Amino acid sequence: MFFKQLATRESSLSYYFGCTGIGKSVAVDVVAGDEDWFVEEARKAGVPINYVIDTHVHADHYSGGRDLAERLGIPYCLHESNRGTVRFDFQPLNDGQLLDIGNVSIKVLHTPGHTQDSICLLVTDQRRGDTPWFVVTGDTLFVGAIGRPDLAGKEADMAALLYDSLHAKLLRFSDDLEIFPGHQAGSVCGAGLSGKPSSTLGFEKRWNPALSMKKADFIAALVKEIPPRPEYMDAMVRANLGIAV
Repeated sequence: MFFKQLATRESSLSYYFGCTGIGKSVAVDVVAGDEDWFVEEARKAGVPINYVIDTHVHADHYSGGRDLAERLGIPYCLHESNRGTVRFDFQPLNDGQLLDIGNVSIKVLHTPGHTQDSICLLVTDQRRGDTPWFVVTGDTLFVGAIGRPDLAGKEADMAALLYDSLHAKLLRFSDDLEIFPGHQAGSVCGAGLSGKPSSTLGFEKRWNPALSMKKADFIAALVKEIPPRPEYMDAMVRANLGIAV
């Protein structure tokens, strides 16, 4: 298995990983303008990209995912809840779905809260065993922080959903599960993000204060700590939905 993390604009983190033995890979959370990087990395690895996945419809940057997928003639993937919302065709992903990337298995986890369509990608290298190795958490769980819950306009309701997603879908895994989030410090998608671009579930359980709170306290804290909403967010969401501005 190979794995590459790209630190890019708006403190975003993108991913390219897959299986060299069988020759399959995925690109995750591609930022507009970085498409050539993925094409070049695939060329250097000698591994074609089979799927382009966005962990949700982004509000803090323009996605390059659809452009990259069209350029390569491969599926662009979002959670199935975006049916009827986005203005373009995409390959829907559903909770529990498995993507076969050669010796790499990706399980889709629907984790609403930051947005209704948020997903995490649970990754297993089957040559190492059946235990998941890492999870790409998008804007659901950051290093030291949690995603903001206000993008849908129902902060308390979305914070409650996010609490349930974390506890039902992520915190049940082994402490040594590695975490690779969609952003690091400087992002407006959460409050208190670390500058460190990865962590482990055990470290976050111990040091991320939100993960040890009771549900009511979690909701109150998350709603209180929402960062100011930049004016450009609505325009970026419309663009990423395929709505002409």
